[in-house]
Amino acid sequence: MQPSHPAISRSPALALWLLFVPAALGLSGCGAVDAPDQAPIEAGAGQFEQVIATFHRDGDDLVTAGLGLAGLTGPAPTVTAGSKAFELRRLAFHNAWNALASLTPAGGLGGLLADLPTVPGREWHRFVQLDGASQPFRVLVQVPDSFDPQAPCLVAGPASGSRGIYGALPLVAPWALPRGCAVVYTDKGAGTDFFVYLDQTAVDLQGRRHSTEGIHRPLASALPDGQPEAVVVMPHAHSGDHVESDWGLHVLASIRFGLDVLVEIHDGQLDADAVEVIAAGLSNGAGAALRAAELDDDGLIDAVVAVMPNISPPDVPHLFDYATLAALYQPCQLADLERVMAKPLGNPMIAAIGQTRCEALYEAGLIGAPEPDLARRVLVDGGFDDAALGLGTVNVALDLWRSVAVTYASAYLRSRPFDMPCDYTFIVTADQPDQRAAWWASHAGIAPGGGIEISDGRAGGTDPVLPGLRCLRELFEGEGPRSDALRAAIEATRASARLPDIPVLLIHGRDDGLIPAAFASRPYAEQARVHGARLAYWEIDRVQHFDALLSAPGVGQRLVPILPFGWAGLDHIEAVLRGTGEIGQDRRIHPTPAAAGESLEWVNLGLD
Repeated sequence: MQPSHPAISRSPALALWLLFVPAALGLSGCGAVDAPDQAPIEAGAGQFEQVIATFHRDGDDLVTAGLGLAGLTGPAPTVTAGSKAFELRRLAFHNAWNALASLTPAGGLGGLLADLPTVPGREWHRFVQLDGASQPFRVLVQVPDSFDPQAPCLVAGPASGSRGIYGALPLVAPWALPRGCAVVYTDKGAGTDFFVYLDQTAVDLQGRRHSTEGIHRPLASALPDGQPEAVVVMPHAHSGDHVESDWGLHVLASIRFGLDVLVEIHDGQLDADAVEVIAAGLSNGAGAALRAAELDDDGLIDAVVAVMPNISPPDVPHLFDYATLAALYQPCQLADLERVMAKPLGNPMIAAIGQTRCEALYEAGLIGAPEPDLARRVLVDGGFDDAALGLGTVNVALDLWRSVAVTYASAYLRSRPFDMPCDYTFIVTADQPDQRAAWWASHAGIAPGGGIEISDGRAGGTDPVLPGLRCLRELFEGEGPRSDALRAAIEATRASARLPDIPVLLIHGRDDGLIPAAFASRPYAEQARVHGARLAYWEIDRVQHFDALLSAPGVGQRLVPILPFGWAGLDHIEAVLRGTGEIGQDRRIHPTPAAAGESLEWVNLGLD
């Protein structure tokens, strides 16, 4: 059956990206058992209270799900509607590594990433719910067999972006688990537990999709009259909770669960207060780690490593502000063909799309002439610097700004799937049960991608996405109850920049075009220091937001990955906690990309 749906509009440039990096950003365990092996924490009746515990040994492990580096660089494991939980887990690991790391020579494969450790151990999955929330969120604890209760350590890894439970794995697992540290993850109330009206299915605790009976989180009830059954309900956009305002609380709750597991499996011999806890994350996960530290009245967290954090301190443009601005004007800024062709993924189609946008903006009275320099001026006046604008081709090709704005507007206004702002909905484009079965393990948690598209009820004209984008911008800038509610929700996500007396390391790429350093790490570091924070900030040349971009033609000779700097940052924080190093001064780091055909080495990073 082919689902019915309203008009879909998206940037034609997205197809260009998919030619180069099909697995990027998730747009798109041998030996483990499918049923619980043990439940170390008392579980109540029903899926919500249940703890699922599994062993991962003998051909399986906690870092690569038994795939190893060779398996991670090979084709993604295939899953179907009938796949087992361990098969879904293996796909989730493959996707996490390929979406968040660059498993290429330019990303360090064969050089600084010569191998990955095999770490046997156990995992515990559970749903947890904050007081006052309508929906629970996922937590997952990994405990290696080498965990030492006499020197206990725990790393908290909230997921990047809107990703599922393994969305911080490439940052924290290969660093923490070989050291004998446990790891606790959370999806922060976002993630990939989608509900689909098409077949009335949702996701259980182990990621398997089936009918909603007995599942805690269907997120929706009966299909409203007259609405298409192709609509998809996505937790970040549609939970009804303001999850982003609580991301710090999600991280703290995940840490408490991790400590409970460690205490329980060691028969009460372990003192939770003795466990050293580092919170570390990428992007939204990094912002969540910082917010958790700000809210940590109980002293759970001993240190933070925040890599390219989406964090908005007071009096700084917020992501929704600059995303809606860029969604309108950045395509026009790329109408200069000569400028575009010098950028990663630059091509004539992006320039042509940009010229269409320039003309549409001019006709709407938003710029004085259909010229890219006028659009650029708007962006610069809005706070974008040259480095942040340098990779605009990527954001436009991936339709990233609209993706962010549509999802976050719905989340901030606590919209349900059929009343999203500006007449958007998320729809599944085909009745493909096998693709839906893979979503939990492979999707990025945000549309478009993986067979889920943004349906735009306002699409029309020569630039069909422009009316919806103008609506989103006007929602932010306008008057009335909905605009007031949206701005209030945005302010509820603000960081305080007031940190406890713990070492904190911020790491940001100077060329980050999605979460520019000028809107995030730079002002956060400045304000946090005013409040007495013990903090260092590393800003790195030739680094942007998506390591997966390095696999696109020519990009690996211009840029380097940020993930190895995250591992180095964890090394640095560990030395500070051990008393063998100081948090140190801020650094501007100048790495050197590997030559064409050669592997990136540690010496290329410029850390010494």
